[in-house]
Formats: sequence, C-alpha cells, structure tokens
Amino acid sequence: MDAQGRGRADNIDPADQWVLNPDTGEYELRLTPSAPQSSVPGPRRPTSSRTGTDAPRETAGRETPGQVPGQRRRRAEPEPPPGRRSRRPVKKKSKAKKVLLWTGGSMAFVLVAVSAAGYLYVKHLNDNITSVSDDGASTGGFSKDKAINLLVIGTDKRTGKGNEGYGDTGSVGHADTNILLHISKDRSNATALSIPRDLIVDVPDCPTEQADGTQKVIPGTTDVRFNTSLGQDGRTASCTVRTVTELTGITPDNFMVADFNAVKTLTDAVGGVEVCLAKDIDDSDSHLKLSKGTHNISGETALAFVRTRHSVGFGGDLSRIQLQQQFLSALMRKLSSNSTLSSPTKLVKLAEVGTKALTVDSQLDSIGKLKDLGLELGKLNPKNLTFTTVPVIDNPAEKVKATVVLNDTKAPPVFAAIKDDVSFTAVKKKQAQASKDAAAARLKGPKSAASEVRVRILNGGAPAGSAQETLSWLQNDKGVLKSENSGNAPAELARTTLEYGPDQASQARELASLMGLSGSALKPGKSVTNSQGVPAMTLTLGKDFQGAGVSLTTPTKAPDVDSKTTADKVTCAK
Repeated sequence: MDAQGRGRADNIDPADQWVLNPDTGEYELRLTPSAPQSSVPGPRRPTSSRTGTDAPRETAGRETPGQVPGQRRRRAEPEPPPGRRSRRPVKKKSKAKKVLLWTGGSMAFVLVAVSAAGYLYVKHLNDNITSVSDDGASTGGFSKDKAINLLVIGTDKRTGKGNEGYGDTGSVGHADTNILLHISKDRSNATALSIPRDLIVDVPDCPTEQADGTQKVIPGTTDVRFNTSLGQDGRTASCTVRTVTELTGITPDNFMVADFNAVKTLTDAVGGVEVCLAKDIDDSDSHLKLSKGTHNISGETALAFVRTRHSVGFGGDLSRIQLQQQFLSALMRKLSSNSTLSSPTKLVKLAEVGTKALTVDSQLDSIGKLKDLGLELGKLNPKNLTFTTVPVIDNPAEKVKATVVLNDTKAPPVFAAIKDDVSFTAVKKKQAQASKDAAAARLKGPKSAASEVRVRILNGGAPAGSAQETLSWLQNDKGVLKSENSGNAPAELARTTLEYGPDQASQARELASLMGLSGSALKPGKSVTNSQGVPAMTLTLGKDFQGAGVSLTTPTKAPDVDSKTTADKVTCAK
C-alpha cells in the first residue's frame, strides 16, 4: 500500500470520486477531507523526503483547519429556519449524457468526452493516441456546422496476446471491415454504409508519407479487392480514404483504424453487449460457439461473433457484415444507456481503453478533437441511425463466386443520397419541412417561354469550360437565346444557384425546368444588368454541376436498399 492509502481500512476507486455536477452537466473530481488524493493517471506531486508522504500543493488562497491541501473551500450551507424544510436545487437534465461513445468497424472506435475537472488525465489520454498522416486524402477534418463523413476501418492485423490463432498471422493489416459513417448536417440522422472487403474496385495512386518524413507515391491498381487498399504494397489508411472517394464520390473528413484487440477491450470495458441468434452456432473457424437466443458477449466471444461468416446466412462476407451491424447496434445502445453514461467508473475505463484501441488521422490526434467529434455524434438518436450496405452483385467474371462488383443500377442512388445529406429514416423536422415547402413553392406557377428567358452564366466551382458548355446547350438545344457567358463567379459555391428579381419568377421557373434545378437552387433576390444593359438573372454553376443537360434536382427521399436496419432495433442473426 502506498503513502496515500496508509491508515485506511479500504481503498477508494478514483473513478468513484467523479461526480456529475447538476449545474454544469460535467463530471468533476470531488474529494472529501478524509479522502486520499486522486490516483487518476497524470503528473504526480513530489514526495517529501522527511515524511514519505505527498507534499501539499501550493494554493492561491489560505487553508482552513481540516481542509485537504489544495482543495477549494466549499461555502457553508445556511441552516433552514425552524419548522421549514431546506430546499435542494432541482437537478437539471445533463446535456453531457448525450455524449455518444461509439464503436465501429471490426472493431473500431470510441469517442470520449473528458470533463473540465479531468485536466490531470488529459495528457495521459493524449499520450495513448496513435495518429498517422491523412496525406491530403481527406477534407482536412470535420466541421461542427457541416455534415460529417467518418471512415472507420477494421483491420485483420494480429497484434496482441491471444490473437495468434486467428486466420493469417502474417497479415500486414488489410481493410477487412469498412464503414462510411455519414452524420447529417443538422445531426438529426446518420447512415452507416458498409463497404464489402471483397468488392472489386480501382485503387488510385496514393501519395504516402514515409517513416522518415519523405513522400512516396504508391502506384494504383485496377480490378482488385477493396481490402487491398490498406496494407498491400505499403499502403496506409489514407489510401483507403482515396479508394472510398473514387468509389462513392464522397470524401471522408476523418478516419479511424482498429485491429482485433479493440473489439475485446472495448466490449470488456462496457460490461459486454447483448446479441441475438436465431439458431445454434458452432463455428470452428471463428471459434464462436453459442446457443440459440440472447447472449451478453465480450472479449474473445465478441471478437468471434464479428468474425463469423460460415455459420450464418450464405456463409460469405455479406453475411458477416450483417452480424457486425447487429453487434454495432447493440454496442451503441449499451454505450448510450444511462447505465454507461452515468457511471464514472465505466467512463474512465472507456477513455483509457478507447484511446489505446485507436489509430486516427492527423486531424484527430488529441482527446480534445475526439471529444468535439463525440459531442456531435452524441446528438444522434439511435432510431435515426441506419445501417446498410453498398449494393453489389456476384462477380460475373467468376465461375466460383468469391468477389462482388458494384450494382450499377442501385449503388449510384445510394451514394447520391448520402452525398446530398438525405436521411434513410423518416425524421420529423418541422422547421426543415417548412423550408422544403417554401422551396417547392418557388417552382409552382406560370413559366415564360424559353425565348424570353434572360440569364447570365457564371462558373462558381464547376469544371473549367462549364459556363460556355451550358451557354451553347441552352442556345442551341433549348432556345434560350438571351443568355451569355459572364466568366467566373467571385467565389466558389458548393451548389448551383439561380438568383432572380421579383418580376423574373416566371423566367426562373422555366430555366429551372430546363436544367433540372430544385426549388432550393432558386434564390429570390435581385436582377443584374447584363452586357446589353438590360436586367437578367444570374445562374452560378457550383461544384455539384455535372454537365449541361444533367439534372441537378437533389433527391428528397432515400432509395430502397436490399438490407437496412436501425440502431434501436434488436435483430436475431439467422
């Protein structure tokens, strides 16, 4: 027993001293006069050579008898008047309980919010985190006022004690489990899109930072399994990010990587998660042996569960993806439950385990950044988090089916819905609906003839030459002769817009109809004088422009998918 515990009959778990402050909604480290100093990892105070006990800390104020050195003196509470009962402050519902501690991939990640009183712990947690360069493959990091796209990668790398018996012990760590997590701009919904490891894709050239700080371009390859985008030929996670962008058209903001140990340590930290089986399973390959029914699994059993494929569904990787999605749904429910978020002991343990389990990109290399991301995720309701999979079909080039290829009919609408921030669940949003109704109303009403439409065309982020291409198409194919190319816009726009004056609404409706513009692209404002000195509308082609004649109407409803479940649903693996 160390000096801090001498003279006591029991030892106090430091996590039990973390108390929820109802006024601030934060966990704070509270010490009673009789309690020892916290043993939360962090800088230790020097030990007195005379007594062998901790030397008292210097304080800005004076200490009073019975006060623990360095402890702030509490204000004495007044005695209630005789005959009256004292009134305790009403305990406010803590916003901190909305913090989501999330895990993903095969297995994956935890985002931890550290309270203001945990400064002694912050440096320790930061030291736990391993980060690697994003090599310019991402957007540069998530933003609080925009939609978030987070790529979670689970590798088959066998590190740590007890993992030697799983599959290829010499694996460099391929991208075996991949989830593109999209969180909507308003944080009302999210979509977790699983990308099969055996999907045939093109891996692009990948500029990659080497151990000595130099850059090396790893050549791309065509028609290979998606999982080779990591590990193969020295590729890092940034190459997997580039492959996702090439495949979906969506550029991830950040990425996280974890290996087998993450599953075991994270499930142990939360006390296990509850899963359901529709039949008995005894899989010698994954080492999973469970009877039909509901089970609380953790550690080795949890790892075996997410690795099982031969004993469920059709016995392939797509069947394993469904097991992983069930596991992640159960984990999310456990992590967001009061039993986890109200337990200081579990939160401290999760912070410790989670930061050790992760490898993150260089934009997420501190506990503060992870906390901010966790707070954004914490705004989600589990019923509005949808798990689905990239639509694929068996590879027609194979006689023995081992890989899959993209379903060219079903996959593009799924990618477009995520890119356009369309929810895969029915989310009730009164304010958003009112905005949609107003946008739709702009398209209703009489339209001018195409020959009467007068418009200036500017390039505001579209590919070079797009303004001239659109001008030629409007004049030659659509009869909009009163149009002109006005060069580049003052600033780039994410989306194409059409600004018009009050007396040009009928012209705007006609041009919107010709170009496939949505009501949200129409911006009532003012007209601008064109080169002939007469009023004209202003069409600014944004980054979403895909070519003259290609409709820019964004979907308002997500497409139907073959497999979909939400995180609040309990499903049983078949």
